[in-house]
Amino acid sequence: MSENTSDVALADKFFEDFKRLKAEISKVIIGQDEVVNLLLTSIFCKGHSLLVGVPGLAKTLLIQTISSALDLSFKRIQFTPDLMPSDILGAETIDKDRNFKFIKGPIFANIVLADEINRTPPKTQAALLESMQEYSVTVAGQHFDLDKPFFVLATQNPIEQEGTYPLPEAQLDRFLFNITLDYPSFQSEVDIVKNTTSDVENIVGHVLDGEAVMNYQHLVRRVPIADNVVEYAVKLVHKTRIASEMAPSTTQEYIEWGAGPRASQNLVIAAKCNALVNGKYSPDIEDVQAVAKPILRHRIIRNFKAEAEGITIDKLIEDLL
Repeated sequence: MSENTSDVALADKFFEDFKRLKAEISKVIIGQDEVVNLLLTSIFCKGHSLLVGVPGLAKTLLIQTISSALDLSFKRIQFTPDLMPSDILGAETIDKDRNFKFIKGPIFANIVLADEINRTPPKTQAALLESMQEYSVTVAGQHFDLDKPFFVLATQNPIEQEGTYPLPEAQLDRFLFNITLDYPSFQSEVDIVKNTTSDVENIVGHVLDGEAVMNYQHLVRRVPIADNVVEYAVKLVHKTRIASEMAPSTTQEYIEWGAGPRASQNLVIAAKCNALVNGKYSPDIEDVQAVAKPILRHRIIRNFKAEAEGITIDKLIEDLL
């Protein structure tokens, strides 16, 4: 990047804009720094995220606040067992002149919150996931491009699993990050209660717009990366696979299925963005390690022995770093 002065200037501007974004978001969202970091990183990497957390942790408010700070359109879809693909994508209707007219569904927004995605049957899940991959929808033989930038945040409730439709591994792989949203700390919760029980409304300012977001998405991909960092990322993914000669004893003992090539790609692109938001012009191995857990968390399947011994996915990833 040092050879391209305009990219260096843009990287410096991105670093400052990212700090401004976080400052605006923190007016409303308290004590979720890492989650906000990962969500913004996901958007600038042109990826999608899966957010796993119990109800009542302000997931909707969080993504609404981010869309407001980025000046992007926002739609929320509450997934239910009777939701149909047309409820997401849209459908053709007949107008008063008896002409067919396509009514766009909530998928036609820059940021879409797919709330409790595991509550709806696979057919409807597939309709959303196809849109995430292709950035377009096809209805009644007609092709429609989605608004750009386009980002899907899907949420899952980890408590109630009865009567749900867990996402298959192939569909989970489409998400860049699997982000865990924990309960706030005591002091954070005190601040949240003070903020939300007063009559003062915190207004979030627009820091960027859609065009600026897309410019930064292209910038992230132009960030140079050393071969040894790419090799570290690929080696880390290979270490999750039982059949790989790089697999350590931990993998052989506790992992049933490892991550695929998309994990290697995501580690590199997310490491590039992580470098930029920390004021660096090129990622190092520490940047890969910083994004390893949310990228590998939903791509590794533990075996029965790991579950029986209470060994978590995060612990397995830590052992591989």
